Amino acid sequence: MSPTPELTQMTLTERGFRGFVPFHDLPDSNVPTGHGIYVVIRTSASPPSFLPSSPAGHLKGRDPSVSVDKLGAAWVDGATVVYIGKAAGANGLNQRLGDYRRHGTGLLAGHWGGRYIWQLTDSTALLVAWKPTPEDDAGEAEQDLIDEFKELHGGALPFANLRNNGRQAPEADSNIE
Repeated sequence: MSPTPELTQMTLTERGFRGFVPFHDLPDSNVPTGHGIYVVIRTSASPPSFLPSSPAGHLKGRDPSVSVDKLGAAWVDGATVVYIGKAAGANGLNQRLGDYRRHGTGLLAGHWGGRYIWQLTDSTALLVAWKPTPEDDAGEAEQDLIDEFKELHGGALPFANLRNNGRQAPEADSNIE
């Protein structure tokens, strides 16, 4: 059996992901309103550098900033995907990605997950892509992709995913928040 290919823009496109646009282009990108999953990718292969504080909006009085040391510890060398998320609800992907974009600009928005990406000095160059899913499958599809990422990267979660979402984490991963 051949090894699973790395999750790159090419392999994600082959799997039906669309978009691959910077966050600032989302309002003009015809993001679907249905359920689905989305990824944020970093196309640069250079080592990351981090801002000392996040430009993202504060949610319920919480500062989204974390230490540069914490960001460095979360970084996954060699990974293109830096965040995997899901969207559901009436406006699904369009609303969720719009909230994520607004949060990164410093506005109050209901998207706290994935906040580490805004402390990357090259966050404006990150690309976001989406894939619609049937209504009941977004959570399962998200977890499948997270599990695949973990398999490719020695059990590590994507950089900005702070917890293993849907399924019971294997015992070896019980320390992941």
